[in-house]
Amino acid sequence: MHSFHLATLVARRAGADPERECLVAGPGPARSGAGARRLTYAQVDADARALAKAFAARGVGAGDRVAIELPNCPEWTTTCLAAARLGAVLVPVNPSLGYHELKYQLRHAEVRVLVGGESVCGVDDRELCEEASRDLPDLQFLAVVGPDDLWYDHRILQFASLVERGRSLPDPAWQVREDDPLAILYTSGTLGKPKGVVLTHRNLGFAAQRVAEVLELTGADRVLGAVPQFTVFGMQVLISTLISGATLVLEPAFAPAETLRLIERERVTVCHGVPTMFQLLMRDASFGSRNLSTVRTGIVAGSPVSPDLVRQIRRWNDVQIAYGLTETGPTVTLTRPADSPEQRERTVGRPIAGVEVRVVDLKSDELHGMGLAGELAVKGPNLMAGYHRMPLETKRSFTDDGYFLTGDLAALDDEGYVTIVGRRQEMIIRGGQKIFPRGLEDLLRTHPAVDDACVVGIPHDLLGELVCACVVPVEGAIVTGEELKEFCREQVADDKTPDLVRFFDTFPMTGSGKVKRKELAQVVELELSAT
Repeated sequence: MHSFHLATLVARRAGADPERECLVAGPGPARSGAGARRLTYAQVDADARALAKAFAARGVGAGDRVAIELPNCPEWTTTCLAAARLGAVLVPVNPSLGYHELKYQLRHAEVRVLVGGESVCGVDDRELCEEASRDLPDLQFLAVVGPDDLWYDHRILQFASLVERGRSLPDPAWQVREDDPLAILYTSGTLGKPKGVVLTHRNLGFAAQRVAEVLELTGADRVLGAVPQFTVFGMQVLISTLISGATLVLEPAFAPAETLRLIERERVTVCHGVPTMFQLLMRDASFGSRNLSTVRTGIVAGSPVSPDLVRQIRRWNDVQIAYGLTETGPTVTLTRPADSPEQRERTVGRPIAGVEVRVVDLKSDELHGMGLAGELAVKGPNLMAGYHRMPLETKRSFTDDGYFLTGDLAALDDEGYVTIVGRRQEMIIRGGQKIFPRGLEDLLRTHPAVDDACVVGIPHDLLGELVCACVVPVEGAIVTGEELKEFCREQVADDKTPDLVRFFDTFPMTGSGKVKRKELAQVVELELSAT
C-alpha cells in the first residue's frame, strides 16, 4: 500500500472497481420503512466527494473538527471520508452519552460541525442549537440525517440536501498529508475524565492494513460491521474493509437474533466483536438453527477474553485475539492462524509488523526479563500524535526514546508472545501483595454458575485494599459467595482469594463494552459503609 490517506485509497478502489458492493445497510435514520440499502464503491466515493465540497462551501477546511453522532450507517462512512478528503478531523460521539458528557467533548474538541439524527444524545436539535449559542461557540451548524426539513433554522441543514448540493460544486484543491489528523477519539473514561486521542491517517491506516494482511482480507470478503463505529475498534473494522475492497455489512444496533439473521442472509465471511457480543450471539435461541458456515475469521478484542470463550467461538469462527488501545490506533499485537492452540488461547499474540514492544519495571522503567510482569510499552507508526489540548499528559505517556506507556501489565516470552495480566490502575495491593484482577476473573468465569466476573479493590484500614469479586450469575443458577470463595481457594493462594463476593444483575458498561470498574467499586463501598 503506497498511501495511508483514507479518502485517496477509497477513490482508487472506486476507480478500479466502481460497481463492487461497498456498503450494505438497513433502512437507516433517513429512510424509515425502506428496504436494505446497497452502495457501490463508486457511489460511496461520489457521496463523500459531494459532502466534502458542501462542507468546504460553508467554510469547513483542514483542521476543523467534524463531530458525528450516528449509529453504524452509510452516512457515517460518508462523513468520515468527506472529513478525510477535506483534511478536517472527525470526532466520533457515543450516542449513549449524557448531555453534559456530550457538551464536554464538543467544547473540548472545539467542534465546528455536528452530523447527527433529529436528536443528539437525547437532546432535540433545536435545543442543542440554542445551547450552542451560549456554551458551544465553535459549533456553526448541524447536518441532520432524517426526513424533517427544519427550514426555519439556518443552523440546521439536511444531510441529504448537503450531499446533493455538493455534487454540482467544483473540487477545491485537496492537500492532505498522511501525518495529518484523521480523528479525535475520546477514551471511555473508566478511571477518570475522557481524553481526546489524536490519530492520523497513517496511525489508523497502518494498523488497519496490518490486520487486513493477517486476516487475508480480499475483495471477496463480506465483513460484519456490528462494532460501534464511534470506537477505535469500529473505525478499524471500517478502514480495514475499505482498503481491502471488501463489503461492509452494517448493523446499526447490535441485537443477537437480528445479527445472526444478517450473517446468514448476507453470507458474512468476517465477524469481529468484543467478547460480550460473541457470548450473546452464541446464547441466542436461534444460534443453532442459523447457517453460519460462510464465517471464516474475525477479531475478538476490546476487553479480556478467557481461553474457554475463545475455544467456544472457534467452533464456528476462527477468530484471532487482538490487543490494543485507542492510543495505539488500535492494534499492537495479534494472534496468527499458524500459532499453537496455547498461544492462540492464552496470549494476545505477537506485535504486528513494524511495531515494537517491551516490558518495563513499574518503578524504575528498566527493561524486565522474559516472563516477568511489568508495564507494556509500545513504539511504531500506529502511535497517536498525542492527547488533544493536553501536552503534559501526552509527555507523561511517552518515554524519552519514543515508547508509549500503555498502563497495561504484561509479560513477554522468548518468542515474542505477549500475555496481558491486567491494568496498572486496576492492580490491587492487599497487605503488600500485588493481585492482578484478570487472573481471578478468568478463573471465576470457569465456574458453571458464573456468567461474568469483575474483581475490584475496596479500601481497607488494615490491609490497604480488600479483594472483591463482583459476579453476574448465570440465569437461574443458585450459588453463594462462600462457594465461590472456596472454588477460588482450591486453585489460587489464600492471599489472592476474594475477601468479598457481591452479586449483580448486570455490570455498568461504557459505550465501548468495558466494565466501569470505578463505578462498581463505589457501589460496593457504599453498601459496606451502610452496614
